[in-house]
Amino acid sequence: MARKKSSSRSKSLLPIAAGFFVLIALGFVFLGSKDKSTHRTVPSLDVAAYLQNSNSLRGNTYKLEGKVSESLAWSPDSGRLIAIEVDNEIIPVLVTADFNDMNIQKEQRLVFLVAVDEKGILRTRKVEKS
Repeated sequence: MARKKSSSRSKSLLPIAAGFFVLIALGFVFLGSKDKSTHRTVPSLDVAAYLQNSNSLRGNTYKLEGKVSESLAWSPDSGRLIAIEVDNEIIPVLVTADFNDMNIQKEQRLVFLVAVDEKGILRTRKVEKS
């Protein structure tokens, strides 16, 4: 009795199936990353460099994550000036009038997308609760 020749097709599908499962696993890792913010690719603000010379950072945009220490001032036209605690340092951030409807409270953790303006002031572009 003659033996049937085994199909080579099932052996060739094994690497393709393994590659498919690796791609699915990488997708879960990428989508399930810990950094859920929309600013993953934006560099974090170097607080020490900012405190030393904020003018050297003018025109750049950074990600800043910290805890609201206190509210310093408020203006309906300009927005709110708040103190943010980052790495045991306190820095001022101007939350622009675009975010006047947002409820920002003391001790709240926030993630900011900030731009350093021409005077070295940190102005918000986006604000998210963390």
